[in-house]
Amino acid sequence: MYRRCNISVTVNDVERQAEIEPRMLLVHFLRETLNLTGTHIGCDTSQCGACTVLVNGEAVKSCTMLAVQADGSRITTVEGLGEPKRLHPIQQGFWEKHGLQCGFCTPGVLMAMVGLLRENASPTEAEVREALEGVICRCTGYQFIVDAVMYAASEMAKTAHAVAESHSVPIGEGE
Repeated sequence: MYRRCNISVTVNDVERQAEIEPRMLLVHFLRETLNLTGTHIGCDTSQCGACTVLVNGEAVKSCTMLAVQADGSRITTVEGLGEPKRLHPIQQGFWEKHGLQCGFCTPGVLMAMVGLLRENASPTEAEVREALEGVICRCTGYQFIVDAVMYAASEMAKTAHAVAESHSVPIGEGE
C-alpha cells in the first residue's frame, strides 16, 4: 500500500490540489482526477505523443511523468489553449488548413506544436516536420498539420509585429 501524497499544481491558470498515489502518471491525474479528458492516452509508452501537455511552458509527454513530479508546476492542457470564439493561432491553423484528421492525436499535436512555437517562433517546414517526429498521426495527414503550424507561426508573427508597432514611439515624440 502506498502512502498518498498531496500535490498542488496550476492547470490552465486554475490552482488545483489533490491527494494522489505517488505512482500516478500525470496523464491519469489530468484525466481522472481533474476530469480534463482532452489529453489522450494513445500508447502508454511515450511514442505517440497524444498525451503531450505543457509543463512550465515545455512540451512534455504526460505518460512519462509522475504527477508528483509536477507538484508546484504550471500545466497547460489543450483545454487551456483557446476558446471556441477566440481560438489559439495553432487551433485556428488546424481549422484553416484542415489539420484536424480523426482528432485523436490532435490535442497532443497542438500542444507539441505550441511548445515548438515557443522555442522557435518562425520554424522552417523542415523544423516543423522534425518536431512532429515525437507524435504519431495514424491518419497520415502530416502535410495538413505542417501547413497549419506554418499558418499559426505566420499569424503569431503578424500579431507580434502589430503589438510592437502599437508600442513604438515615433521619432522625436519620446524625448
